[in-house]
Amino acid sequence: MLLSWMMMKLMDPMADEAMAKMFTEDYPDNPFLMVTVAEKLSPRAMMEAAMRAELGTELTRPLGSPLVLSPWDKVLLNPKQLFQLPYPDYKQVATKTVIGPAAKRPLELDIPIMITGMSYGGSLSLPMKRALAQGAALAGTSTNTGESAVTDEEREAARYLIGQYHRGGQLSGREQLSRLDAIEIQLGQGAWGGAVDESMAADKIGRHLRQAWHLEEGQGNTVYARMPGKQTPQDYIAMVNEMKAQYDVPVGIKIAGTDYIEYELAVIAQTQADYIVVDGSEGGTSASNPTLQDNVGLPTFHTLVRTVDWLEENNLRSRFSLIVAGGLTTPGHFLKALALGADAVYIGTIALMAAMQAQAAKALPQAPPTQLAMYTGQLADKLNVEMAANHLANFLRSCTAEMQLAAQAVGKQALAALDRSDLVSVERDLAEFAGIRYAASRRQYRQPAAVEGIQYQPQELQLQ
Repeated sequence: MLLSWMMMKLMDPMADEAMAKMFTEDYPDNPFLMVTVAEKLSPRAMMEAAMRAELGTELTRPLGSPLVLSPWDKVLLNPKQLFQLPYPDYKQVATKTVIGPAAKRPLELDIPIMITGMSYGGSLSLPMKRALAQGAALAGTSTNTGESAVTDEEREAARYLIGQYHRGGQLSGREQLSRLDAIEIQLGQGAWGGAVDESMAADKIGRHLRQAWHLEEGQGNTVYARMPGKQTPQDYIAMVNEMKAQYDVPVGIKIAGTDYIEYELAVIAQTQADYIVVDGSEGGTSASNPTLQDNVGLPTFHTLVRTVDWLEENNLRSRFSLIVAGGLTTPGHFLKALALGADAVYIGTIALMAAMQAQAAKALPQAPPTQLAMYTGQLADKLNVEMAANHLANFLRSCTAEMQLAAQAVGKQALAALDRSDLVSVERDLAEFAGIRYAASRRQYRQPAAVEGIQYQPQELQLQ
């Protein structure tokens, strides 16, 4: 009590002086000026300006852009109650998905939620990669190497492992590629605005990672903007087809969403790939700079709609499985993406948050939770792998159960059966773009003509 009283006595004159200054002084000498400056510039712009002034180099903002332009909240699912009945048992709603059904060894997953590419070394620590692999395995889904190599630790922990054949070259050759359940040729990602050079200094690469990447002592690493040795789109087409001829597992292509998405798809259509991954601008990463994250690319929602539409218009939708990524965080997002035409969704940042869960307290408030997850994180060795894996699995199970309930409400017996007729938008332009109903447009119906001796059945109602 005495200490509290003394603190109040000390603080009271300072508070009085500050208040008097704010209420009486003109702006040039008034501390309240910082409030108006923050309103004009935004606190984020001010903090990033200070960081740039201190460092003199590009910033590396983990986990992606704070700008979410995909209008998921303006799209809703359509439940059915009487004219058509809900599905009888939500627990029986099928959740399985197949990636690359035409491949010799299709990737069959229990749920359509997959862990996206987050690399060991370039992004995450080995303990976090193990936790993601174990958690995904417990939930019956896949994890992804990201722009790294296949490590024994991740391969042993994963039930299904997708590997990225990427622009840095660490994952290549039959020894690596033959250990995978699917091969993903990574040509870009949303948080980087597509494809740019990404470098990692030699002094940031530890012994285990150096061995995994087959680097010499003192040798750094670069992921290039294009595949080394590839000069034309035809070079990429040949590369994909050669990969497809060599391996039985599904071979896919990952690209970032841009306003040239149809041009990119036209090139992919000339390959024998089994699946396509489109990554919207809301995607996260460990080290992309704010300019690329905030200002380059196409939002995930628009990327997905345009991709599905182009494939359907060109009679190609059945040829490719489609995975969408970029800022998807809730079961509602996942459901709407499936209804718009995706076969599965990739998640990254939200998976990390779920995995760290209460362990984030080991870092907070002195440091952000990312210090538990990142390769360069000062607390990476404090992560409890088993706990993180179980929390991720619980998150995936919870999401799946909620998705089954929503599918039951709209009268579908499988998540894969969702389509755009199950969606409605509260914005006219958005509804027109996505090919779904506008919420302010009333439905019209006509009752079938009565037939003598036959009782009218509600499911015969003809909707328009």
